[in-house]
Amino acid sequence: MPDFERFRVLLEEERARKLALLPALRADISSANAARQDSNVDDEHDPEGSTIAFELSQASALLQQSSSGLEQVDAALARIAAGTYGTCDVCGDPIAEGRLEARPSTPFCILHAAAGRLGR
Repeated sequence: MPDFERFRVLLEEERARKLALLPALRADISSANAARQDSNVDDEHDPEGSTIAFELSQASALLQQSSSGLEQVDAALARIAAGTYGTCDVCGDPIAEGRLEARPSTPFCILHAAAGRLGR
């Protein structure tokens, strides 16, 4: 039987990291938007490095990914509180401890991991 307290600590640490990252990503997006508005340069055709549009797109994708990850961590913490952590949402079988080590927030056993991403 997995040590759920250990996984709770791991998940809470991951939650804290994601919460700390979100304001920085939002600031990056605000900075890129401000740079875009304050400039009349055609950054899409600038041969010098990455464009403002690329930086904005990258920061937005990271923000979305971090927000989604935070939701997954919060859901895993809720499953721990409810006593359902470590049980596959699809088949109800125990999730292998190795899988929980690799993906502590997963609600799916390895067999049903793809089904979960596809909406079951």
